[in-house]
Amino acid sequence: MKATSNLLLLWGTSLLSHTSAHVIDNNHYQQQQPLIVDDASIYPLQISTSSATNDAPSYRKNLLSLHKSLIEIPSISRTEQEVGKFLLDYLRNNLGYVAKAQFLESDKTSHGSDGDDHSQGRFNVLAWPSSHNLSSPRVLVTSHIDVVPPFIPYHINTPDGSDQITSDTFISGRGSVDAKASVAAQIVAVEELIRAKEVDPADLMLLFVVGEEISGDGMKTFSAAYNDQDDADKSNNNNKKELLPHLHFNAAIYGEPTENKLSCGHKGHAGGLLKAQGIAGHSGYPWLFKSATEVLVKALAKIISADLGSSERYGNTTVNIGTIAGGVAANVIPKEAQAKLAIRVAAGNQTTGADIVREAVDKILKETDAEAFTMEWNGGYGPVECNCDVDGFETMVASYGTDVPNFEGDHVSYLYGPGSILVAHGDDEGLKVGDLETAVEGYKTLIKHALAA
Repeated sequence: MKATSNLLLLWGTSLLSHTSAHVIDNNHYQQQQPLIVDDASIYPLQISTSSATNDAPSYRKNLLSLHKSLIEIPSISRTEQEVGKFLLDYLRNNLGYVAKAQFLESDKTSHGSDGDDHSQGRFNVLAWPSSHNLSSPRVLVTSHIDVVPPFIPYHINTPDGSDQITSDTFISGRGSVDAKASVAAQIVAVEELIRAKEVDPADLMLLFVVGEEISGDGMKTFSAAYNDQDDADKSNNNNKKELLPHLHFNAAIYGEPTENKLSCGHKGHAGGLLKAQGIAGHSGYPWLFKSATEVLVKALAKIISADLGSSERYGNTTVNIGTIAGGVAANVIPKEAQAKLAIRVAAGNQTTGADIVREAVDKILKETDAEAFTMEWNGGYGPVECNCDVDGFETMVASYGTDVPNFEGDHVSYLYGPGSILVAHGDDEGLKVGDLETAVEGYKTLIKHALAA
């Protein structure tokens, strides 16, 4: 999805036009008290960093404290502001990074044209080490800060009733896996690499977006601004160039729950609202009327049993009938019925896959009843390829959607992160401390690999 107006980023202290998505600087957040992660925030549990006792990495305390703070702040999609403010403060005050908020175009009216009243506007968080001026970082490290409902409080459960945190200690809560585990692990990984002088800080940029769980509007906003740079270059628009440094990433590393396996890609997505139109009447005379629910059920049965396309890497295209509604009473032939569908696309490529599925579904609907159906498709895309040719990783293919297709460009994409998608949206969402720490090391490896490519 492309924004309808040009989106510009401003990497400085003044705002762009109020008709554009923009970035504001540190000064606009002075009224927000810094939310500093306290090392004692998980007291009374003892975090051992002694390798003699449990082989804990030196960064365990910082990692767990950051992870806990992120989970404790509710950030259900469309309400991500507080966790965004926390990240801005943490990155600035704890790590000394330059951190900025990129407001979404749809929220520009929430914070006003002068940028002072920004408390309600939704924004992405962008950051980079302050030891250098942002020029052209080569690798983008990114994940999302929104979560699905409902909010579930943070909980840490040590094994055998002990107060000692080990790699087997289990942490739960909404976002503990998807995707605040990735956010925390990515930040720690970047900081560890910089401290060890294993990377040039100028090569890296962090991006934490909103809205991944709903429409991807956060990443789409960043993508639109990123790709506007090419328009500025082609038109030789010096005003745009002065406001916007030229960014061109060679690689983007996305954080999502992959069980710390490197994903070779994921299925595409197509879906929407299927409506059936009937003729209402008395239930005793069904041959005189048309039941909308009956034709809908017949069509749905054909759709879920049909071959909608497959591939060796991604398997079969699958269909989920999320909701069904229709009718007014048991003794009335329904005039209207509808169902919401989510289809995970395994056929074709990112450009063609959704069209393959849409054509197959439309054919089924016409064969079932040429006049009864209206299908309102919500866009879509085919299977998304990611680079998984990196030594030291197990690989997998995901059946869920991500922000990878929402960031348009010629960069290489890597998809990786701690925790399992099978618990990510459930009441039992959680992971072990060891999973988080493995992810830190995994992200370090991926970042170094991407920089060396």
